[in-house]
Amino acid sequence: MTGQDNQVVVVTGASGGIGRAVARAFGARHARVALLARGEGGLAAAAEDVTRGGGTALAIPTDVADFDQVDAAAERTEKELGPIDVWVNVAFTSVFAPFDEIEPDEFRRVTEVSYLGYVHGTLAALRRMKPRDHGTIVQVGSALAYRGIPLQSAYCGAKHAIQGFNEALRCELLHDGSHVRTTMVQMPAVNTPQFSWVRSKLPHQAQPVPPIYQPEVAARAVLHAAGHPRRREYWVGGSTAGTLVANAVAPGILDRYLARTGYRSQQTSADKPDHQPENLWTPADRARDFGAHGQFDGKATPRSFQLWASRHHGLVAAGGSALAATALAVWRRTRS
Repeated sequence: MTGQDNQVVVVTGASGGIGRAVARAFGARHARVALLARGEGGLAAAAEDVTRGGGTALAIPTDVADFDQVDAAAERTEKELGPIDVWVNVAFTSVFAPFDEIEPDEFRRVTEVSYLGYVHGTLAALRRMKPRDHGTIVQVGSALAYRGIPLQSAYCGAKHAIQGFNEALRCELLHDGSHVRTTMVQMPAVNTPQFSWVRSKLPHQAQPVPPIYQPEVAARAVLHAAGHPRRREYWVGGSTAGTLVANAVAPGILDRYLARTGYRSQQTSADKPDHQPENLWTPADRARDFGAHGQFDGKATPRSFQLWASRHHGLVAAGGSALAATALAVWRRTRS
């Protein structure tokens, strides 16, 4: 066993998608995993996954938009599993629609779950971690924490907000000399069930913007970040790196590019199903398990070189330096 075995881990949004894959991965490390989500059907299946992998599971139905529920879940976790070592914020909801077609109560609900849910989870974790001066909080972010795209204004706003509050918190922890760590993992488009259950007002079936990655890629990044939280953030996927660099260098050009391509790239050619489930107000997986994967297995890749590079940036830098030195030596030889 490693030092990461038997950790006590809390995962929000654990019933599906990235949260489900993260819970499975921690279970395979024999962690004691508290699973927080609203859908009891999905939660029960996620708990089975964790147990089957060798971990201990505690399923706690929780709406992260309600701080009292989140704090009570943290308290129950510590009573039944032990002191929390790692808290992973994943839970979110969204609305696919042009901004002016989103109702105020819909925008508020997305913000309460996708932004305040992270705030609530972080507060509940810190209340327990800071007195012990130990623990790690992982915020599952997105390239959209830096770059807004059309049809996802509520979600992009939430991810930008998470980025801001997490940076502020990190500065405060550094100021205090605290050994509690927080880090953020910026994700690419991932093949999760969200495209089958978020509220959509689009004419066609919503899809992730290609390239699409499997949720296990995201889970590997989260586990690495939890074990190496001194890094302020990790980028997953070449598309994430490309988007963040392009946005830093030429955001206006990217605005125009996304204006031309953003609507088409987020929809398939198929019509939106007439009776697609929605999880904005009530969980779509209350009686049905959607699992970790969405409907785009045929288009999704199970690996990411950028994740490897992000995890081994020192080795990449050394390799780049060696390559540059070799090129310089060759150039000098040809000049002489």
